[in-house]
Amino acid sequence: MQALLTEAYRLVPPVIFRITDPISRKWLARAGNPYLDEIDAIAGLTGRPGTYTLNTSFEWGCTCGVGNDPEGGVRLLRVLDWGQQGLGRGLIVIRQKGPAGDFISITWPGFVGVATAMAPGRFALALNQPPMKTSGLAMPIGWAAARFGVWRSRALPPSHLLRKVCETCSSYDEARDALLTTPLCLPALFALGGADAGEGCVIERTEHEGVSRLLPAAVANHWVDMPRRGKPRGPASRERQELMEQAVTSTRPWAVEPIINRDTRLIATMNPARGLLSVQGWEREGPVTALLTLQSS
Repeated sequence: MQALLTEAYRLVPPVIFRITDPISRKWLARAGNPYLDEIDAIAGLTGRPGTYTLNTSFEWGCTCGVGNDPEGGVRLLRVLDWGQQGLGRGLIVIRQKGPAGDFISITWPGFVGVATAMAPGRFALALNQPPMKTSGLAMPIGWAAARFGVWRSRALPPSHLLRKVCETCSSYDEARDALLTTPLCLPALFALGGADAGEGCVIERTEHEGVSRLLPAAVANHWVDMPRRGKPRGPASRERQELMEQAVTSTRPWAVEPIINRDTRLIATMNPARGLLSVQGWEREGPVTALLTLQSS
């Protein structure tokens, strides 16, 4: 966590985190966030600004696809892109428990939400960032304006909703309903794959509305079905989605440019029916960890 904070300071000066951390914590408390105690504990361990801000934001680009696996079940293909260095080296895979059962989260030290996870026998899911609203404002001003709207909300951040779904939803149908209808503090894009053939979808969400596309489907960082405008995140968003749509129905290698690019920090494949997960950490120079493969019953 200390190493990741040091890398974050290369992108955002610590003085900014000293301003946004108290605001973020106040918002979490006002919203009754169920994971605030954990974030408090992490902030106490690090003793440095940034913990609250980084736990209430997601500034990455991603490409995901979900389709029937040629070897049985459903597979979810996941690539996460973020310009911050160190996320590939700092990647961890942890087993967590909830009332609905165990799940495996691909995450980072100090991050309490879920961005990529598999609940064996239930589902696998991942979070993508949607387009930035086109308001005619410069990027930093537009980001701040959107953040002001977040701080006025009492709904869950998308990564916290994903964790709640992993903890409490016992089936694909329950997870899909929760991702489609639970109020959010800001828009998000989700990929969800179930344990049975045909169970899979991509979900586009605003704060209070949701639409879905059934598998085979892919999602990058632009709207497809939601009638909203916005600037796609990351490079070649539409090309990444098109390539991933082809990949989920093919047995050919799928980790190719521009799905893979200089900002890629992790690549993962998940099949909840088979309890199979494989993941690898990446940095700008390419793979930086061994390929980890887990088989859970």
